[in-house]
Amino acid sequence: MNRKEISAGGVVYRQKDGVLQIQLIQDRYGKTSLAKGKMEAGETIEQTALREIWEETGIVGKIISPVDIIAYRYNHPEYGVVDKEVHYYLVEAEEGTLKAQVEEINDVEWYEPHTAWQKQRQSGYDNNDIILRKALELLNINI
Repeated sequence: MNRKEISAGGVVYRQKDGVLQIQLIQDRYGKTSLAKGKMEAGETIEQTALREIWEETGIVGKIISPVDIIAYRYNHPEYGVVDKEVHYYLVEAEEGTLKAQVEEINDVEWYEPHTAWQKQRQSGYDNNDIILRKALELLNINI
């Protein structure tokens, strides 16, 4: 029986001066990504997503809807094969000041949706393509 690990995060968006913007982070490996992290004891998956977004980016958000779940396996040096699930939500930014958690990520910025999609395609993780695409569809944005 493989060990199981659950993480959660989100595609965070905001309206600024009537323009929709999408939040993307640059992770510590220099890749374009989405804020996410591991579930802690006693948390719901939704609480995990919102806490991780707040810790990594300084933004307090509210969940609008689920986007999708990415499942994959990886080899952990200690536990062997781990079945990992990452639950992503569409999250509307409500308050806070954008600030990267330097211990975890390199940078965080807001992007116009088409720019966000280009950044994801150029320097993101392949399995995040579907997450960002579905999130943009939920926001009625065609890319």
